[in-house]
Amino acid sequence: MDHAADAHRTDLMTITRHVLNEQSRNPESRGDFTILLSHIVLGCKFVASAVNKAGLAQLIGLAGETNVQGEEQKKLDVLSNEVFVKALVSSGRTCVLVSEEDEEATFVDPKLRGRYCVCFDPLDGSSNIDCGVSIGTIFGIYIIKDKDNVTLEDVLQPGKNMLAAGYCMYGSSCTLVLSTGTGVNGFTLDPSLGEFILTHPDIKIPKKGKIYSVNEGNAKNWDAPVAKFVEKCKYPKDGSPPRSLRYIGSMVADVHRTLLYGGVFLYPADEKNPNGKLRILYEVFPMSFLMEQAGGQSFTGKERVGFTPLHFLYKKKSTSAPSS
Repeated sequence: MDHAADAHRTDLMTITRHVLNEQSRNPESRGDFTILLSHIVLGCKFVASAVNKAGLAQLIGLAGETNVQGEEQKKLDVLSNEVFVKALVSSGRTCVLVSEEDEEATFVDPKLRGRYCVCFDPLDGSSNIDCGVSIGTIFGIYIIKDKDNVTLEDVLQPGKNMLAAGYCMYGSSCTLVLSTGTGVNGFTLDPSLGEFILTHPDIKIPKKGKIYSVNEGNAKNWDAPVAKFVEKCKYPKDGSPPRSLRYIGSMVADVHRTLLYGGVFLYPADEKNPNGKLRILYEVFPMSFLMEQAGGQSFTGKERVGFTPLHFLYKKKSTSAPSS
């Protein structure tokens, strides 16, 4: 590749241009969704900058608080949550927000309300912050029918109702993966331009993968079907080569690898966590949406994730996301 020539390309597809192109295909669009996404992208850029200089800006370590899940909050957790809440509210296109870091849903002031609900984990994998492992932001977007009279019940929608979902991974590069329901595209932040550039168009998860991703430290607590599946990955009886185990412990990074290389990512329920550990609204639903849009599948072990009913905000669920 001629990097010098590539650096001077003038036909780069930015995420803004991509979303505007999507908008132009819908004659009834008013641009509200485009504005909302632009504020999410701005939040991702801000957090990416904070992550890159965390060690220098004293953003590493605990903030001395716990979130609604009972987890100790890192300083970057708190900062990232504040960034996204402010970005989403200031967009003027949201009416309710659900964040992993907040005990209750945030209902936007009626004067600033739009018709969208955003569920998000501002910084997934934060336990890995201090050692420099890839971490990320996960988000899912729903439409609320009556923004002026929105209630908690309006938020508890199944994943199949999701309008769009994505994640931004902060690692060796900053990558934003997005689906608006018509496939999956990946964008990489160009630091010199300050723009996300389309680098992974129309992502399709490979039908067959050589990798399985699971925390085997919990193996003694698994039920028989999960244990049998993992055993099959390690010791196939049909003569095929065994799958390789790859597990980072940051959902964004593990799912991103699975999306690009194929295989299966799973976080099953066990005796210790009978309902699973992943949060369904802002982790399981968005990632499952992306997986299915890329041609993969996502299951709870009993049903498709998108059809899982919700009765309260911070419900947890086991999940597996295989290539095929």
